[in-house]
Amino acid sequence: MAPTPDSSRDTAPLRASGRTGGRRPPRRTGAGRRSFTSTLAALDELATSGARVAVRVADLDRGTTVLAGDDNDTLPVGGLGVVPLLVEVAAAFEDGRLNPLEIVDRSAVEPVSVSGVWQHLKAPALPLVDLAVLAASTGDALAANALLRRVGLPAVRARLEALGLERTALLDRFRDRRGPDDAPQVALGSARELATLFSALVNSRAVSARVSAQVAEWLSLNTDLSLVASATGLDPFAHEDDGHGLLFVNKTGRGDGVRAEAGVLAGPRAGVSYALIVCFDDLSIAHRLRAHDAFRILGLELMEYVF
Repeated sequence: MAPTPDSSRDTAPLRASGRTGGRRPPRRTGAGRRSFTSTLAALDELATSGARVAVRVADLDRGTTVLAGDDNDTLPVGGLGVVPLLVEVAAAFEDGRLNPLEIVDRSAVEPVSVSGVWQHLKAPALPLVDLAVLAASTGDALAANALLRRVGLPAVRARLEALGLERTALLDRFRDRRGPDDAPQVALGSARELATLFSALVNSRAVSARVSAQVAEWLSLNTDLSLVASATGLDPFAHEDDGHGLLFVNKTGRGDGVRAEAGVLAGPRAGVSYALIVCFDDLSIAHRLRAHDAFRILGLELMEYVF
């Protein structure tokens, strides 16, 4: 894997999205040259140990590749598969196919306990729009399954096709156990396509400006800042409007031996879309922490790039 530095100057400002409305970061002065040497070393070490690694970093304003390695490979991405589901849900809200306030009863959805908070709440029913918030902010598997039950897998697959994403797929709902007749993974994706999708969301190009803003707003509530985002110093529970001019939107995905994250990070110097997927043998805490360290190292070098 080799980084691709870009030295062009005087880039355009990032389009704001989410609850921050029209607030824009300061005009950027150019990202300069950064080699991402530490990230490459960490990813090479993982690959040498037998892990499958894919990474993609692109400059948001210029669209140029900053760092890429095996970014066309299709790999398991766990809960990152929720992102195209949220896009389809937001599009259905916009065109009237779904009512955001339609109530879904939890008893109508098969129980699943892998992640999320709805299973612990007393409220037996919630509107679709609240389920979207739960799926985006806490990776709530039960809420995501309820949304998927309502829109259907064929609609999500058609949406992915319309977005031009050929190596990304939501294959199945979340399950506590996967049997021989179930899809082996919740979702698959490539680092290139996931980074491109997040770039489209914050630049108002995913379906429509309104759909893009809605999905970006939901994802800006994500509380999982433990991987790449651990380097940002943001409050996991309140980072929509950072006082230091940092724009951040992300989603993580987890599974047995799978860690994945994609998102957008923008500061006063530059903005990037990024995705990192690591599939590893989760044989010990040491194996798991080595994978997590690679995400944190990428986060540190992304912060240097945008600031």
